[in-house]
Amino acid sequence: QVQLVESGGGLVQAGGSLRLSCAASGRYVMGWFRQAPGKERMFVAGINGGGTLTKYGDSSVKGRFTISRDKAENTVYLQMNSLKPEDTAVYYCAAALRDTWVPPVASDEYDYWGQGTQVTVSS
Repeated sequence: QVQLVESGGGLVQAGGSLRLSCAASGRYVMGWFRQAPGKERMFVAGINGGGTLTKYGDSSVKGRFTISRDKAENTVYLQMNSLKPEDTAVYYCAAALRDTWVPPVASDEYDYWGQGTQVTVSS
């Protein structure tokens, strides 16, 4: 059973930064997704097991969000800078059991999910 424990969400003003953490019980391909009220869950970023390849979703997060991992700690991070009110959502980390070179973007390719952490950006 894969366990994922998220932390780091909160309330921040527009232009601020937050870092989300996701501690896993092993080394997996990992992804971050977000879901805003009334909207579908969307891929934000992914990273392969070795930490050598990352992938980002919507162009709106490129250059502002950075995914990384600490292989020794089996922890994946999402550094979010220059936050905007439209970044407000529940953020989920996810683990894929299939060890792919390129992190998948589809939510159904991930097998385990964290509990979610709320990120609220005020204007």
